[in-house]
Amino acid sequence: MSALRTSLRPVVATTTSAAAALLLALAGPGAAAAQQPAPAAPAAPRSVVYRPPVADTGIFSPVPLAPPDVYRSADGSPGPRYWQQRADYTIRATLDTAQQRLTGQVRIRYTNNSPDTLRFVWLQMDQNLFRPGSTGSLLFAAGSRFGGAGFQGGFEVDRLVEERTAARPAARAGRGARPAPASTAAGAPLKSRVDDTMMQVDLSAPLAPGAATTLVVDYHFAIPEHGADRMGREGSLYELAQWYPRMAVYDEVHGWNTIQYLGQGEFYLEYGDFDYQVTVPAGYIVAGTGTLVNPQEVLTATQRARLAQAAKSDTTIHVVTAEELASGAARPTRSGTATWHFRAKDVRDAAWAASPEYLWDASSWEGILAHAYYRPSAVATWKDAAKMSRFSIQEYSTRWFRYPYPQISAIEGPVSGMEYPMVAMEAKGDSPEDLYNVVTHEIGHMWYPMIVGSDERRYAWMDEGFNTFINTFSEEDYWKRNDTPTRRQEARFVFMLDQQPTAQAIMTPANRYLNNNNLGSLAYVKPSIVLLALRNKVLGPEVFDRAFREYTRRWAFKHPQPSDFFRTMENVSGEELSWFWRQFFFTTAVLDQAVESVQQSGGEAQVVLRNLGSAVMPVELELTYADGQKEVVRFPVEIWYGGNRYVARVPAPKPIVAARVNPDGGFPDVNASNDAWSNAPTTR
Repeated sequence: MSALRTSLRPVVATTTSAAAALLLALAGPGAAAAQQPAPAAPAAPRSVVYRPPVADTGIFSPVPLAPPDVYRSADGSPGPRYWQQRADYTIRATLDTAQQRLTGQVRIRYTNNSPDTLRFVWLQMDQNLFRPGSTGSLLFAAGSRFGGAGFQGGFEVDRLVEERTAARPAARAGRGARPAPASTAAGAPLKSRVDDTMMQVDLSAPLAPGAATTLVVDYHFAIPEHGADRMGREGSLYELAQWYPRMAVYDEVHGWNTIQYLGQGEFYLEYGDFDYQVTVPAGYIVAGTGTLVNPQEVLTATQRARLAQAAKSDTTIHVVTAEELASGAARPTRSGTATWHFRAKDVRDAAWAASPEYLWDASSWEGILAHAYYRPSAVATWKDAAKMSRFSIQEYSTRWFRYPYPQISAIEGPVSGMEYPMVAMEAKGDSPEDLYNVVTHEIGHMWYPMIVGSDERRYAWMDEGFNTFINTFSEEDYWKRNDTPTRRQEARFVFMLDQQPTAQAIMTPANRYLNNNNLGSLAYVKPSIVLLALRNKVLGPEVFDRAFREYTRRWAFKHPQPSDFFRTMENVSGEELSWFWRQFFFTTAVLDQAVESVQQSGGEAQVVLRNLGSAVMPVELELTYADGQKEVVRFPVEIWYGGNRYVARVPAPKPIVAARVNPDGGFPDVNASNDAWSNAPTTR
């Protein structure tokens, strides 16, 4: 009882008789029997010292995630009533190289799978970034990577109508009678309102749950030369992306997602099927999302035969050679136009490129074609690009989730690196190593966010960070090397950034990054580093890989939130990881473990470990004995429950001359200078 009273004395100056009885009861029957004072007059009231309430806000406190519901389950999987909208596109477009303009019509069949009745919809009008005075043009200068200034562009909408389709009831002609043909209402003009890069469209009538409507938009736009490094043109080459009005996402988390496109933040899109035709000058070769539907009309018999050969070959086949390009045999018809027709299923976007100078290589892995399109000026680095693409598809399919699409196209051009479904745009590159790192990165995006359709504008780390993480294994496997020393340097760099005045947390939306260092750190490198630490130092590779694969499987072709990832990793691994998410994703906490001292006696060593940073991790302690033998002792993260100092007692049958935490550099420790303690004799 005395210990309990002592612990309470600084807080409570006196207790009521009821509280005293409770304390006696907690102390046990013996103590209660020994405390039987004679009745006395009530003591005069004394003041009570009140302290401010204490909340559990430490690094080990729970992360305040949105509560699970019928749409998103507590284990991180889609709930029993999860839904998402669907948008199917039919696009017909013409590229005018003389006017450097694209004219098109998009028909969007929009299906309302939500439980809500919609009276208006929102479309993404990304080309409006290049309108004078756009918000993005005010933030990013014309010469910067994401610059939208200095160009007279933007979508011009020539016609906007809606078509409603309703099936007539079947005639009463007995069992199995088919319904009469559907009737389609004539296109009704729609009212719209453009807000920078978004357009609100009032529907002609409310769209009920389960119903569908078709929006028809005739449009054109001037093609910017430098399209925020995501599309554009260079000489006779065109890379077309954000080239049609796209449906905004409507979900149960935010309703309509209408965050503006400012150039830096990327995209959040619905899934659907695409059928698109692009008409280009007859001498052009087109590469794009999906499968080419009309090869007989746009390819020569020789090219079709080589493609058939490539579909069964694990080595590179030259579909269009430099000699054929120079002689004109690659494009025997040079005048007029040609229409290339593509189809793609279950994708969230479509992009394409066209050039009269493209060489074309192809290979395949298990029936999936890996293409490379590049100009003769890029031969030195791009001659193995088809091989690089094939290897990347195999690597990610084998390790994480099988690639579900029929082809991948690596496309050389002015865009330094950008991804779209089945399309990876890259610049020429300075070396084969430089090119592979970009090729495998953009192809890695086929998994995140093309297969796992995250919200890139709010959570860039869920595509760039995950992708940088899986690139680690692809680069090491392709070059057959160990990149651990490079990752150690990257870890120290990004965690030093967390000590700068401009530091931000990983959860910061992409449009709000304060500088390019934060973009590289928060979206790409830091998430990859901490996920590698979670894999290698907390969960173990086998457990982590199983959980990460399960996350990918669960959310393939769906829209996950961060909480879905966090909960999946915890439930599949069986580990409570709030401390990990809190410190590395929601804050700028840094890790700094240290060995303070070592004392030995009686066959035991007392090693004083310190956690000098605001982040916590398990500890790996390497002990070096006088005879040169080394031993690694591991301690769980829970040793820091009691504070930032822990005395580790370990058997020590021999004299210890050195002790070091983080001996292999696998933890993201910001300060290596205090990792080691040494008692080795010095020599003069």
